[in-house]
Amino acid sequence: MIPHYKHYEQPFVRWLVAGNRAVDYLADADLDRASLNGARLSAHYRLIIFPGHHEYVTTHELNAISAYRDHGGHLMFLSANNFYWRTVKDGNVMTRTARWRQLGRPEASIVGVQYFGNDRGQHQGPWVVAHSRAGEWIFAGTGLEAGMTFARGGIEADARTASSPPRTEVVARIPNIFGNGRDAEMTYYELASGAKVFAAGAFTLAERVWQPAVGVIMQNLWSRLAGAGTSPSRAEANLRVRSSTGRP
Repeated sequence: MIPHYKHYEQPFVRWLVAGNRAVDYLADADLDRASLNGARLSAHYRLIIFPGHHEYVTTHELNAISAYRDHGGHLMFLSANNFYWRTVKDGNVMTRTARWRQLGRPEASIVGVQYFGNDRGQHQGPWVVAHSRAGEWIFAGTGLEAGMTFARGGIEADARTASSPPRTEVVARIPNIFGNGRDAEMTYYELASGAKVFAAGAFTLAERVWQPAVGVIMQNLWSRLAGAGTSPSRAEANLRVRSSTGRP
């Protein structure tokens, strides 16, 4: 079993099953198949969800997800520290070679935010709702308004950078998460392609899905990004179960 799967991802899997939500489950090896590209992904899946932090990716996998988004595919990142290391596979050996941002492909350009810190859970705090247009539907039905708090996050944290897509909105933040003045930022953006991308910005919204407010938030995101009224194949969500191991 993947380390910490029971805490980080299993609650979200249970939420999917309890709601009879039609999903497929893909591993790294599936997304890294040479025959699978962004166009094929977008033809079959309206939404791809990364429930745990997806830190290590190959060039092919990054290309596939980037092209999927550019074809109008929707993405949800429910943790933090995604698409950080370029990984090369040689047989059964995986080697991290460089940070994608050092290779001119910063993760914020896809995720909306990117990793900036990790204190292994010494400091965690609640997300604080921010003023945002997207927040009007993301928090609908929760009773949450700007300045109010919900759930808790920490361990690792992300924030916007100059590489974040234009009009990336902060919908909530964990202020001064590590005591150094920086905030973990929960974000949302849309592109002209039609792509909609949500990122939690900290560990881990997937773990908190059974909390009432988070459950409503997740349902709002599901309804908007998975898309009611589409054909069955396009209404499915593809849950990515990470195959990387170890806790940050």
